[in-house]
Amino acid sequence: MSGHNNDVAAGLGQGAAPYFAAPLPGPRVLFVGGTGVISSAAVARAVSLGFRVTVLNRGASAARPAPAGVEVLMADVRDPAAVRRVLGGREFDVVADFVTFTTEQARTAVDLFSGRCGHYVYISSASAYQKPPLRLPITESTPLRNPFWQYSRDKIACEELLMAAYRDHGFPVTIVRPSHTYDPTKLPLLGGWTDVHRMRAGLPVLVHGDGTSLWTLTHSDDFAVGFAGLLGRDQAVGESFTITSDEVLPWDAVYRTVAAAAGVPDPVLFHVASETIAAHAPALGDGLLGDKAHSVIFDNSKIRTFVPEFRAAIPYREGARQILAWHIAHPEARVVDQDFMALSDSLAALVQPAGMN
Repeated sequence: MSGHNNDVAAGLGQGAAPYFAAPLPGPRVLFVGGTGVISSAAVARAVSLGFRVTVLNRGASAARPAPAGVEVLMADVRDPAAVRRVLGGREFDVVADFVTFTTEQARTAVDLFSGRCGHYVYISSASAYQKPPLRLPITESTPLRNPFWQYSRDKIACEELLMAAYRDHGFPVTIVRPSHTYDPTKLPLLGGWTDVHRMRAGLPVLVHGDGTSLWTLTHSDDFAVGFAGLLGRDQAVGESFTITSDEVLPWDAVYRTVAAAAGVPDPVLFHVASETIAAHAPALGDGLLGDKAHSVIFDNSKIRTFVPEFRAAIPYREGARQILAWHIAHPEARVVDQDFMALSDSLAALVQPAGMN
């Protein structure tokens, strides 16, 4: 028996059995969402750290099921009365909200969780940062302004409402801004699996801009390390954090990395201005002009100060191999979008032969 245990036994009296304290239960954390690319990885990380995890959503994800031991509550988060019925009088040490996108939803979240949690973590978006950025790297002090994308403006408005609730009423909010985060189910290419199909068929593959703008891709498992390290941290209340990889790739390299993982050493890439793509495919325009068309480099110094164990351990070349392996194992995900095929063919015809590489 160690000296420490002898001391405990002595304190109990001669012949008394030593007392060993049971581990304290982990903090209680509610994930609102919990089945998405980012949130499912964060759930898994929180479980691994000993949190008692509950997820609240409309139903399980076949692609990203909840880990063993996670409590699942089912309700439509857009129905506050239904959420209140499901939660009853329960309180949580942390609420992590992945599914609030508008100020109306943010106002509802403040009403739902004021007095019910010790820490509310709101997942915003790095697309909220100034576009185009006037200075790199982007830090938490970079202005929030995106005139191109309503999604980003809505995230900014949510942040402002939540931070006002913190300033005025002490609502314990922390803002987290991820950039382009992926898991094995998600291809970062404009056409998704359709672009992989075109690579393998030797067809020209559309890349926005001239392929040299810089981009950051973050594996969800890496993001989860930084995110889970903030949960329940009093020092994080009232603060905002960028959580991204430090790896920076030009878009041509992103496409070529996927091509290499797909067994295509020399894909045929062609380049079209983002504005032209947006004009021909408005559904792609906001995400391009409001985000992907702009070079971004992020400074992750602040998250490392709060969570020293955070680092981006998974380079995109490894992530691309994971993505291709997952798609090979899931033939139902290998969908060729005929509309995107037609768009690629029509835009390729506009730039041939000058835009081919």
